[in-house]
Amino acid sequence: MSDSPVYTLACDLIRRPSVTPEDAGCQQMMADYLSRLGFTIEPMIFHDTTNLWARRGTEGPVFCFAGHTDVVPPGPLEKWHTPPFEPTLRDGYLYGRGAADMKGSIAAMMVAVERFINAHPDHQGSIAFLITSDEEGPFINGTPKVVDTLEARGEKITWCLVGEPSSTALLGDVVKNGRRGSITGDLKVIGIQGHVAYPHLGRNPIHQAAPALAELAAMQWDQGNASFPPTSFQIANIRGGTGASNVIPGELDVQFNFRFSTELTAAQIKQQVVDILDKHELEYEINWTLSGHPFLTAAGDLVDATVAAIHSQTGRQTELSTSGGTSDGRFIARTGAQVIELGPVNATIHKLNECVKLSDLELLSDVYTDILRRLLA
Repeated sequence: MSDSPVYTLACDLIRRPSVTPEDAGCQQMMADYLSRLGFTIEPMIFHDTTNLWARRGTEGPVFCFAGHTDVVPPGPLEKWHTPPFEPTLRDGYLYGRGAADMKGSIAAMMVAVERFINAHPDHQGSIAFLITSDEEGPFINGTPKVVDTLEARGEKITWCLVGEPSSTALLGDVVKNGRRGSITGDLKVIGIQGHVAYPHLGRNPIHQAAPALAELAAMQWDQGNASFPPTSFQIANIRGGTGASNVIPGELDVQFNFRFSTELTAAQIKQQVVDILDKHELEYEINWTLSGHPFLTAAGDLVDATVAAIHSQTGRQTELSTSGGTSDGRFIARTGAQVIELGPVNATIHKLNECVKLSDLELLSDVYTDILRRLLA
């Protein structure tokens, strides 16, 4: 198995140190491979980010594989068993940064497409790849810009499979068919700095903000629904004080995040937060960053084909889930495309000694091929 096409491609990708926003030649390698299969190659470079749009066919429906070639930094090199950008096969597992997130998935996609085209050279519709080097970073010049470009010229994606590592314990046990929305608030509570011995001459923003933050943390924002868990509120960072024990701070900075369901909108969340802050008579400034709206791909062509392919190739009944963080699928879903995420087990992603079971990558490629067959053959 170590000489399989999936293994060879995965190794070729892993050994390229493509830490965000670097691509390190990954997409050029993909472009060379896909052009031989009849894909039209369109690099899209926006500022520091390299993107690839590749398409085979001119008609709809369009099935798009989406993913990213960038990886997170490896961390302390001395704590890796083997160098992070030297792919290493040991005890059936392929080690290296990006093995699971998500260079292994990209290799599986490419081999799946080649096998499908060889079996169905005159397939229906089109097959496409949307690949970025800015998924692990600020997600400004990557998938959102590509999607905007496609939308501006009326080029629509019908079905999109994002190769993020969705599986929990066994390949295909979980498929993400949606994601919660994410919005972050950066709150500055303004007080009056002074000496702790003379509190009547100061105004402590920590004391003032504490009841409001406690109310925000205790609040049940919604009940969730059949597809989404309840909206969650978490304080991520809090900073106040000068470091001296005898100074009342003049400001308190608090950063918090909501992961929200389709039961709430970003506007409703903002209003409820402001209402609570005002009720506690705080003097404050707040800035919001909306990372993505919630989306859901209900039962239909893509979900049905994916569930059936997983069962056919693995014998497993998959679970449809909207849990976890965000992904670039949120930018594609807003165009009206059906979007799911299916990839390998996510136990080691972003960790030291990231790895993926090689047999899972081979099986994943078989599942991808089966999905293509069910939708485009």
